[in-house]
Amino acid sequence: MAFTKTQIGIAVGAGSLLVVIFVGYLVWLSNQPPVLARSDDRDPLTGLPIEIKLNPLRDHSTERAANKFLREMRDGHCDELLNQWEHDYHKKYAHYICATEAKRPLISWNIVDWEDAPPYVILHYRAKRLSNAGPAQSGVDQDLFTLTMQHEVAGWVVTKYDAEY
Repeated sequence: MAFTKTQIGIAVGAGSLLVVIFVGYLVWLSNQPPVLARSDDRDPLTGLPIEIKLNPLRDHSTERAANKFLREMRDGHCDELLNQWEHDYHKKYAHYICATEAKRPLISWNIVDWEDAPPYVILHYRAKRLSNAGPAQSGVDQDLFTLTMQHEVAGWVVTKYDAEY
């Protein structure tokens, strides 16, 4: 079956229009903040949104630094991570965090909210942890924690870890 010049022109025009719309959408998306939408429904206890939609084109460096920190915490390197906190008012808090993390290590985590508070980014996570109910009642608990990240010359650094145990 032969196509006419008109049909080919319509097909090329329609294809070009789709490409322009797609590229325009990508340009628009690249200029949007990390969180595209938050659900109106909120957790009554925490006030966090039930669901968020993250921008797929956001800068992931904040999350990569946070995930590296959390993997190190999970793998038992808490004391080394929080060593820089030893010289300020976080000293006792750092010891408490490490002791608690050793008893209830992280299994997995996912981001549930993102707050921009320049120069900080506050990431809220929902985590699964091993239960501390004892060997007779082993299991998994879910809880929330927050990481406060600050951008420094070397990249993103965790400045605060706040968990609800």
